[in-house]
Order: sequence, then C-alpha cells, then structure tokens
Amino acid sequence: MAKTFESGDVPLADLLNQAHQGALQLPDFQRGWVWDDDHIVSLLASVSRSFPIGAVMTLETGNADVRFQPRLLEGVPSSAATNNPKYLLLDGQQRTTSLYLALRSGAPVPTRDTRKNDTERWYFADIDACIDPNADRNDAILSLPADKRRVNARGDVVLDASTTEAQVQAGKAGLFPLSIVLDPAATSDWQLAYLEAGPPREQMRIWKRFQETLTLPFLQYSVPRIALNRETTKEAVCQVFEKVNTGGVELTVFELLTATYAAENFRLRDDWENRQATWADEPLLADLDATTFLQIVTLLWTRSRWEERTRERARGDRVPAVSAKRRDMLALPLNEYRRWAGAVTEALQGAVRFLHGERIFHARDLPYSTQLVPLTAILTLLGEAAFTPKPTAKLRQWYWCGVFGELYGGTTDTRFANDLQDVLAWVREDGEEPRTVRESQFQAERLLRLRTRNSAAYKGLYALVMKRGGRDFRTGETIDAKAYAADSIDIRHIFPQKWCAANGIESAYANCVVNKTAIDGKTWGYMGVSAPSKYLTAIETGVPVDPQDLDAILTSHDIDPLALRQDDFGAVFDARYERLIRQIEDATGRPVNRSDGQGSPFAGQRGGDALAHGIQSLIKAGESKVVEFKSTGRKNLETGQKDRAMEWAVIKTIAGFMNGHGGTLLVGVQDDGSVLGLEEDLTVFSKKNTDGWEQWLTELLIQTFGKAVTANVTVAFGTVDERAVARIDVAPASGPVYTTRTKTGAKGAVFLVRLNNTTHELDGPEASKYQHDRWFK
Repeated sequence: MAKTFESGDVPLADLLNQAHQGALQLPDFQRGWVWDDDHIVSLLASVSRSFPIGAVMTLETGNADVRFQPRLLEGVPSSAATNNPKYLLLDGQQRTTSLYLALRSGAPVPTRDTRKNDTERWYFADIDACIDPNADRNDAILSLPADKRRVNARGDVVLDASTTEAQVQAGKAGLFPLSIVLDPAATSDWQLAYLEAGPPREQMRIWKRFQETLTLPFLQYSVPRIALNRETTKEAVCQVFEKVNTGGVELTVFELLTATYAAENFRLRDDWENRQATWADEPLLADLDATTFLQIVTLLWTRSRWEERTRERARGDRVPAVSAKRRDMLALPLNEYRRWAGAVTEALQGAVRFLHGERIFHARDLPYSTQLVPLTAILTLLGEAAFTPKPTAKLRQWYWCGVFGELYGGTTDTRFANDLQDVLAWVREDGEEPRTVRESQFQAERLLRLRTRNSAAYKGLYALVMKRGGRDFRTGETIDAKAYAADSIDIRHIFPQKWCAANGIESAYANCVVNKTAIDGKTWGYMGVSAPSKYLTAIETGVPVDPQDLDAILTSHDIDPLALRQDDFGAVFDARYERLIRQIEDATGRPVNRSDGQGSPFAGQRGGDALAHGIQSLIKAGESKVVEFKSTGRKNLETGQKDRAMEWAVIKTIAGFMNGHGGTLLVGVQDDGSVLGLEEDLTVFSKKNTDGWEQWLTELLIQTFGKAVTANVTVAFGTVDERAVARIDVAPASGPVYTTRTKTGAKGAVFLVRLNNTTHELDGPEASKYQHDRWFK
C-alpha cells in the first residue's frame, strides 16, 4: 500500500508565513480559536526555551473527492483568502493561531483574561529576566494591554512599552516586543535603538546574551509536521480527527460528520442551527444537543438498513445490526441524514407532546435525557398512530418501566436499539413485551433514598403526581405546561425541613420524595418553616382558598388533609408511601418488589388505634368534596335486602373520586355522622366478617372498572364505638375512568365526576370538556 503521509520539521517562521499568505488555511468545520492569555504566555515561553510544543498535521489539497471549504486562520489579512490553500491545518490550530497572532500578525492579540473577559494583548520579553538563568521563563514573558501600558489601581502608568524609546528603557534592561522576533530587519532596527539607550559596551553584552537565550531560539525553532498527501481518503481524514485532535477542544461526532459532509458541500452546522431554532422556545428540549440528534437519525438509518437487508438476504447472510454507536454515527451517509433529519425534527414535537401528557415540562425534569433518543425514533416511525389509545398506553408503560427500572443510567447504546425494535413490534404486531418492560424492577425501600433530582425515579414520581391529578395549589387547576412555568412550580417539602428537625423526624425521611410534591412558588412562600396546621391557615387566608377546596387539592397530591392539619407526619407519610407505590405499579404495569420489612417506616405506628382515630377525625370534620359517608354498601336498610342501588351508590362515589381529586369513602357511617357500623351490612353476606365484605367490594370494583383501575383503591377497617367502619381511600386516576355497567346493571359506559359534595354523571360535550381540563390540557 502506498504511503499517504510524510513527516519532518518545518521552520516556525515558514509555517507562520504560509498562514499569512493563505497557503495554509483551516478546513471550515474546525472550531474557532479559543486560547486564553495564560495559555499564550506559556506557549511563547516554551518556544523561547526550545521546548517541544507538539506536532501539527496538514492535508495537501487537490483531491477532487476530498473537498473542504477553507478558512483563514484568525488574524490573517482577508486579502489572503483570494489564494487557494496548498495545505489545510488538521491538527495544531490552537498553537499555530496563537503563535501567528503573537509573533506574525502585527496586531494586538484578541484573547481572554483569567476571568474570561475579552481583551487584547501584546507580548514582550523582559530582557533582564530572560538572561537570568534562575528566573522562571513564564515570568519573563509579559502580557500588556492594547496600548502597551500597565497602570495601577489609581490609573497611574507603572510600565510603558508604547514606543521603541520606552521599550528600550523599560524595566531593568528593556522589554523586547515579540511581535517582531521573526522579522530580522525590524529586530535589527530595535537593536540599534537598544544599543544607543545606554553604555554601548554594557548594552552589547546584554544584547548578545539575550540573542542567545531568546531571539535565536525563536528564529531557529522548527515544528514537527505530519503531512497527509492529496491521495488521503475522506474516511481517513475523519479517522485522523478522531485520533489526533486532542490538543485543543476534543471533537465530537458532530464535528467529525461536519468534516465528512463538508466534502460534499453540505454545511451540517448551519442545518443543525436551523433545526435547533424550530424548538428554541421549548424548555423540554433546551439541552438537546447535536450529537443526540445524530443518534436518533443514526438509529433510524440503521433500522431502515436492517429492514432492507432482512428482506434481501440469502440464507446465512449477515444483516447489519440496528445501532446508534459512535462508529455507526460516523458512518452515517449524507443522503440518509437528509432522508431522516426532517422527520426527526417533526417527531421531536411529538416527543414534547407525549412528555407534556406525562407532565414533564422542562429539560431538568426529564428522568433520563437519553431515553429521548429511542422515544423520538419510535414516534418518527409510528407517526400519528402513536397517539391513539392502545399504542399510547404501551408507550407509557415502556417509558415508565425505563424510568422506574432505572435502566437508562449506564451504557445505553444497546438499549436504544433493543427498545426501538421491541417497542415497534409490540405496538404494531402485538408482539411480546419489550425487554425494558420485562427487566424493570423497583424496590419499595428505594422510595426512602430518593431525595434529589439526581435520580430518574425521583423526577418520575414528581411527574406522576401531577399526571394523576395533583392540582396547582394557587389555582386549583390541573398543572399544565403554562401553569408549570407561570407559577414557578417545583418539587418541595410538605412538612418543612426545619419543622421536621425540630420535631425529631429523621432527615432521611424528611428529605425523601414521600415528603415532597409539586408546589408553586407563592404557596411555598406561605409555608416557610411553619407546622402544616399553621401554614394551611396562612394559605387559606393569603391565596385565598376555601378550606374544603384546599383539602381537595391536598388529596389530589395523595396527602391526607386531616392528618396534615393535625401535623401527623407519620400518618401522612405512611399513606403517601403506599400511594406512591401504587402509582409506580400503575405506571409500569409491574408489581413493586417488597422484601420483609420494606413497608413505610411509620407503618408500625399506624395500628388499630391510629386507624380508628383517623376515621373519627374524618367523621368529626363531616362530608366534603373529598369525604363521603355511606350507611351500607349493599343492604337497603328499608327493605332489609341486598339492593343494586346501594352498590351503585358506592361505585358512583368511588368513580367520582377517581375522576376528581381523589377522596375517602366511609361505609358504616350515616349522613349525620352517627356510626352504624358494617354489622348491619354484613347480615346480607354469606361470609359475615370484614374479609367477606372486602372480597365483595374488590370483585365489584373489578367487574365495574377492571383490575388496573381498582389498584387505585385501598380498604382498611377500623373500630369506632365498638362498630366496624370501612375506610376506602381512592387515588385520583391518571386518565378518565368509566364504569362498564349502568345504574341498572346493563352494559354501558358511564362517566362520573365529583362536583362539590355530590357525584354526577357527565356525557357528550360536558364530559369532553371536563376530561380536557382534568387530564389533557
């Protein structure tokens, strides 16, 4: 194989002259020059000591198949652009540009200081420090402002190098301008002025030593160069970038593909910036970078390739895999980028639509930004069909299994490909569950360790609380993207941290996700560090909001309002712990794992007495938007017989709570608050105990709503006045809940909602508007 490169040294002066004349230019895909003042000083000091500064790599131009748009180095006169370059600088841009600006441009160097502020600098050699063998050479290279004067805090000039006359007198032995070090004629003129500035013999002695230690090293300095010849292929050039371009800012896949596409006269950077502008106002996509976009495109290209090869292959032929690994991204052909980029740009809006529906509104709240890659690829191929009920339900289950299984936290390239293939087969062909769904597991005790946004599951629960009906504390409305932004909604403590510390609550429990929910900034201001019993009163007065309405909002966040008003951390925590587990199970369609002792840490404190006390508190507070009493669940007290109307009354209330804020139904309590007990109801049961009663209720709910919806309901039994009372806690549903039968028992869908303290049936436009406002805003 013919050799495609040569290596050798090029004099520094020649290299910079080539840049000045336009014979050496940059390929346009190269990033801009970024070195700061300290880097330049260090580089000049290294050259002055004849220390190595690394090699440069150039590409000889003239290959018709490897065409790059050339660009002059920073500071080179624009007139040089008329010259076609002989070489393109592939590696060493930062060093070469810094040396050109400091030594050859004849102008102050535009750079940045240590505070990252833009500045212009000239560079000088302190002659006395340069000839002192004990001096640090970095300290001998001085950087002065554009006017070549250094001033103190009062504005007094303390060092002046603005003219040759000032330079030869400056410091102990003069300051030599490095901008002329490679120009022998200018250096000679400066030398004459220097020799005339003091005793000739002494000046000559100093100058000779200075020549030996500084000017000659610059004049004699050579830079190692690897020169790729014009036969070098485009693929080889990209490989070179990947291997050698580490001296400045590391190149990403995006820069490497920019190089590849530039050879075909396609400006990838411009195309990316135009696409990026289409979602510039979407906070959810604020962190989407070019490499992620290219991963999505590559995933789609490799899948289309896989489909084509699968159809065409003969037995035994190997089919290229679906992949978005780095090597596949680098191999992405321009025609395939053009084929898929527009579809991906459009599908990203679909991803926003999907994620908004899951109540994820901002990039910082994305559980896994990496999961956006397969999600967008899937939506690209499914199109609008993705937003029909059955595919949407499957996409949601897959998405939340990835989040709560915490499966996108490590190496994700293989999972990208698996998910694209698996989910498409699952949705389109009703294939087996994707591996991400099958592999997803969540341990109950994990709830106690979710304390910050560093965890995907933490952010996921935050979103689920809003999705299932958590209302805006300020307005009482469903939290949508507009409210989220306008009201500064964030995940905040329910029991304030300082209150918890003062009341002996362990910080691990006080700061975990169970004690946090979505709260707007104004409401948070009323809460402060006060006990809930105090801050709830402040909210009611300050917002203002009716206590019953505030209780309904609290219930929508799976917070027991009565327990909160009593500052009962354990009761609120215990109930919410179980409710969050139910939410995870509902979202993933998979049971949460519990080993022995993996319940709420306060479960042991919530025995029969605590349950009875909670029921008594509910009875004392009376019926409200989120609390209702029923004397019986099945028995008609007037006829003494089972009555479908009694069952329908229970179903109606539970459905209304699900479609509203959630709530609590007490069975065995009459409308006036007197305790009748379940004993009266149990007379019509064959199994006359609470187990039989709970079994009846569970079967009734499954027949009416299905198993998944029934998971939103929990049942407990407490003893009040020596009578059994059923406490049925109902969580707000994540979507509209219909009964499968009507009041008469006939098959038919009924949509029931809670309006104030009663439950009503809605249909037609009224039902559509309610559902839009409740779930789909």
